[in-house]
Amino acid sequence: MFTIDRLDHLVLTVRDLPRTIDFYTRVLGMEEQTFGGGSGPMRKALRFGRQKLNLHEAGHEFEPKAAAPAPGSADLCFITETPLAEVMAHLEACGVPLLLPPSRRTGALGPIESVYLRDPDGNLIEISNYPAR
Repeated sequence: MFTIDRLDHLVLTVRDLPRTIDFYTRVLGMEEQTFGGGSGPMRKALRFGRQKLNLHEAGHEFEPKAAAPAPGSADLCFITETPLAEVMAHLEACGVPLLLPPSRRTGALGPIESVYLRDPDGNLIEISNYPAR
């Protein structure tokens, strides 16, 4: 038996790479990364903290891939230490509507407070804070 430590990356299948990269860098503050090349194609990812989102363009996915990759099929929760009031002000300034007002939920480490929005492909994005301990 072994123990999983953390999530390193996950793959999002997207309709439009530039539109997705713009949203995640401009709205969520992630960093665009280009990798690969050499013996394989150049690829795109979005880095944040110690993780990243690898991006596959729908119809041009890299192997191996999920059995049925599809844009808009993910629900993602991102943790921030930025107060949700500041997050909501930034989202409003970016023209990104909220789906729900701040809501209490349960994260991997306990109670969280979250706001919800959608990315350009319709993926559900949850941005959350853990309460101060």
